[in-house]
Amino acid sequence: MTSSRVSARVQALKASETLALGARARELRAQGHSVISFAAGEPDFDTPEDVREAGVQAIRAGATRYTAVGGVPELRAAIAQNLERENGLAYEPGEIVVSNGAKHAIWNAFLTLVEPGDEVLCPVPYWVTFPELVRLVGGDPVLVPPKPGSMKIGPEELERAITRRSKLLVLNSPNNPSGAVYTREELLAIGEVVRRHGLYVLSDEIYEQLVFGGARHVSIASLGPELRDRTIVIGGVSKTWAMTGWRIGFAAAPHDLAEGMERLQGQSTSNPASVSQFAAIRAFTGPRDSVHAMRACFAKRRDLIVRRLSGMRGVRLVPPEGAFYAFPDLSERIRAARNGVSDSAGLSDFLIDEARIVCVPGSAFGMEGHLRLSYAIGDADIEEGLNRLEAALDRM
Repeated sequence: MTSSRVSARVQALKASETLALGARARELRAQGHSVISFAAGEPDFDTPEDVREAGVQAIRAGATRYTAVGGVPELRAAIAQNLERENGLAYEPGEIVVSNGAKHAIWNAFLTLVEPGDEVLCPVPYWVTFPELVRLVGGDPVLVPPKPGSMKIGPEELERAITRRSKLLVLNSPNNPSGAVYTREELLAIGEVVRRHGLYVLSDEIYEQLVFGGARHVSIASLGPELRDRTIVIGGVSKTWAMTGWRIGFAAAPHDLAEGMERLQGQSTSNPASVSQFAAIRAFTGPRDSVHAMRACFAKRRDLIVRRLSGMRGVRLVPPEGAFYAFPDLSERIRAARNGVSDSAGLSDFLIDEARIVCVPGSAFGMEGHLRLSYAIGDADIEEGLNRLEAALDRM
């Protein structure tokens, strides 16, 4: 008999550091401290008014019962139309599975595609949940280091990581935590390796609308029929429309994979919240004024945080091109620390204790020496938080 009532698979799961740090920030604020949190993984905007009103109208219309497991037909059709309009991707509504957030869609995809012992290639830096979910479904995450001086892998890095057990490549562009955006040319080169080795791709594109400057989002599934047939595209409404609490994500995939994910969902969570689905229909089909305004605001904040971080002594930064994160390298400052700080987790703790700012350590994303700073907070908080960061680093 085991000594714990908690299963070994759950005991092996690491707690999400991003969620834990957010909870610590709330706890300190409740104690009366002035805390600035750069840990946020959600926009600091309200859901657009027309989308909220669509949810209210759905309640008033009595749309509060079970729906089809994979989402109401109108939402699946709206997502398919949006994928074609925005990304040049042609999917039938039956190839769309709507889930309880993008994380749920990723879980469905892993459990549908990955067999025990399969290797899943996770480029570094990675979103904290990818390796944990791979392990949970019985796969083995293989961490693929980026090109030197970069936040992206290339075909050479991918080739070196592939073995006979390799099954799936996880791509996340725009990337959390680095903000890196893969170009069409980079994806074509990676796609050639994918085709040659018969890999599948999970393409997490949840930040697709949040790209800045000259960057442009490209879906690897749009680069030819063979890649489309080997790719599961993940998306949702949480980042683009500031709808994190509505819990609507989706997977777009070839029929057999979509049917498998829908069958799995039918025996687990069943359908996503009905009211949220009707709000999401409005998001996908309504005007984009609020989306454009939010992106413009993030672009200004991005420029601010890049300028400030790039001007700090001993801090190196690959400027982010998308999402709403900066991922500076503070290895030099950590090596020079005289207060016992020896890694990014220790630096994160020091900054919370000494400066009352919350940043996520790079170790959570597979890249030691870095910190993730979200700029999904107000301009004044960004300025004050960076002032505190620079002063704390000088005291360290």
